[in-house]
Amino acid sequence: MSFQQGLSGLNGAAKSLDVIGNNIANSATVGFKQSQAQFADIYANSLYGVGGNQPGIGVAVSQVAQLFNQGNLESSSNPLDIAINGGGFFRTSVNGAIQYSRNGQFQVDKSGFIINAQKAQLTGYPADANGKILAGATVPLQIDPSDMAPQATTKVDTQVNLDSNSAMPTVVPFSVGEQKSWTKQFPVPVYDSLGNSHTMSNFYVKTGTNSWDVYSATDGKEITSAKVAASAQTDAASLAARAAYQAAATAVPLVPAAITAAAVAYGNAAGAAVRTAAAAAGASPAQLAAISATYGSAVPNGVNSSLTPDQIDATIAAVTEVPAVKSASLVFNSVGSLDKAAMLALTPPQTLPVTVNLPVFPATGANANLAIKVDFTNSTQLSSSTSEKRTVADGYAAGQLSRFVVGTDGVIQGQYNNGQTRDLGQVVLTKFANPNGLEPLGNNAWAESSTSGSPMTGEPSSAGLGDLRASAVEVSNVDLTAELVNMITAQRAYQANAQTIKTQDSVLQTLVNLR
Repeated sequence: MSFQQGLSGLNGAAKSLDVIGNNIANSATVGFKQSQAQFADIYANSLYGVGGNQPGIGVAVSQVAQLFNQGNLESSSNPLDIAINGGGFFRTSVNGAIQYSRNGQFQVDKSGFIINAQKAQLTGYPADANGKILAGATVPLQIDPSDMAPQATTKVDTQVNLDSNSAMPTVVPFSVGEQKSWTKQFPVPVYDSLGNSHTMSNFYVKTGTNSWDVYSATDGKEITSAKVAASAQTDAASLAARAAYQAAATAVPLVPAAITAAAVAYGNAAGAAVRTAAAAAGASPAQLAAISATYGSAVPNGVNSSLTPDQIDATIAAVTEVPAVKSASLVFNSVGSLDKAAMLALTPPQTLPVTVNLPVFPATGANANLAIKVDFTNSTQLSSSTSEKRTVADGYAAGQLSRFVVGTDGVIQGQYNNGQTRDLGQVVLTKFANPNGLEPLGNNAWAESSTSGSPMTGEPSSAGLGDLRASAVEVSNVDLTAELVNMITAQRAYQANAQTIKTQDSVLQTLVNLR
């Protein structure tokens, strides 16, 4: 026996205690992976090889291996806390240097980049302005806070059931304001090119045993009447009078008499334009008289002169009503479904979808006409109450980013206050052939090394990579109970090796004392 075995045993036990102590110290560190001291015995080589009677000269630490087994997942209140359930590492960038981590505690910095506590930027695939993920080169992920642009409504798919037992209306012709002239109405929100919300209502009027007419209204006004009321928006004389009013209202110094005169002039021009359009649309004498009463000598002094052009438009529009024009005719067969052949036989032939042109009035600055394709396919006429089964419309208002969430596939989905969603990017994961070959950097990060193998980066839940859990973290995989037991074992080994040194010392002392 020599001191070599005991000293190497002391060093090995001390190393084991260091590893155990580090594991215990990081038992609450998110994403930490416990380590294990691994040992190998030592034999001395002789000139003629190792004989079978060699006792060995001690022990050496072969490596300190990290155990990359899965840690438990715990929920958190931070939507940017992300846990990996399975294999892989988050890929982060620190001033261009790439690091890898299992700690998914992230936040957004002032520039919109997703970072961790060490300011390392999370990388992934970016998204374009339309929310399409650009899977290719990975870049630091940046949340785009810009508003979502509005989209004008272009189509409405509606499915209704019309009660076959419904009676025909008792009042004709159709009028939005006369409920006895229609059977049922169903409204649907639509949006113009600037994202302003409007209500398109479809009115169903039974005209025969299996036939129905559909009339449309915008913001409570039948579309033909609305188009007539909006004619002042394109009439040259009305536009010139509006411009003159604006000039008088902004003149310096202000001349009240000029403003009054300009208002009266606009009322006369707009009223005349609307009356002309109403006459062309077949308005009755009573309907024309109602419009005439809003301008010219029919208006008492001080009425139009005290109104703005927008107020005058509203006054004229309120009394403008012309004969309604149906948007569509529906014919059903004996089993309650649409009879397309009978609809083609109508004059003019009826096909689906139909294009409904909604005038945008009052003007919002958007396109003056909103053309919407309305499809009634799959509507029925059965012996059950008239009801709307399904209506889907495209288009939406402008939206502001209100929150974002991370899916199991790593896609960061922005949620906007207009009810729409858009993909903002995708988190990627990276795996290695030999994770134990990674170089520990501290701060829960590792770097690629020559022994780890090349990084393999891809989408979560693919190619052996784990999936992600938002609002969750992966806690340390240290088992405190096992580590405490290991610490007792290492302590006993340290004491036993110390005892071998003590025994060797006693033997040498005995030899020294021989005379």
